Amino acid sequence: MKYIMDIMPALMSGAWTTIWVFALTLVLSIPLGIVLSLGLATTSKNPLAVAVRWVLNIYTWIFRGTPLLLQLIFVFYGLPTIGVVFDRGSAVIFAFVLNYAAYFAEIFRGGFQAVARDQFEAATVLNMTRWQTLRYVIIPQVVKIVMPSIGNEVINLIKDSSLVYVIGLGDLLRAGNIATARDVTLVPLVLVGIIYLLMTFVLTMVQKQLEKRFAFYR
Repeated sequence: MKYIMDIMPALMSGAWTTIWVFALTLVLSIPLGIVLSLGLATTSKNPLAVAVRWVLNIYTWIFRGTPLLLQLIFVFYGLPTIGVVFDRGSAVIFAFVLNYAAYFAEIFRGGFQAVARDQFEAATVLNMTRWQTLRYVIIPQVVKIVMPSIGNEVINLIKDSSLVYVIGLGDLLRAGNIATARDVTLVPLVLVGIIYLLMTFVLTMVQKQLEKRFAFYR
């Protein structure tokens, strides 16, 4: 027990890095993903809309088709060669937000396209404005549709945060690895696993509560 108490401060410090990477990425990437999804979901034949949709498709293809680890290395070690320099924390958030926004954009695009078109027409008959239609009719249904997929991505995000070790940022897993190598024991890694399980358990409970909250849209 004394050994566990001795290494817990280092593990908690690493856990704090994991938490702020997770929180900042989530807060920034979900709104960005929603905005991008509107461009992806549009069926307009306007040349500008077509060009925007083409660019967004290329963006999501690149960020969903290459490993997050590679993107992180490219941002921190590659961009400085062309004069774009990030500190470690900014590089992590920049790469993570772009990567997760691409996934969220595709998830929300599917959600918007799953809502029946005649609901827009029904809202128009009821003299609802476009914003009222989105706020009271479309968005609640989209949120319910995408909730399971968003929940899976959020849980993946808490685990992907361990990738920040590649640019020397001290997260939870790195703190556990250092203690394991130094003390030649698996206890730190077991504690790291328990802390990750606790964090994903909390997220799973939150997701279930949100799913119950939107269950009345069946």
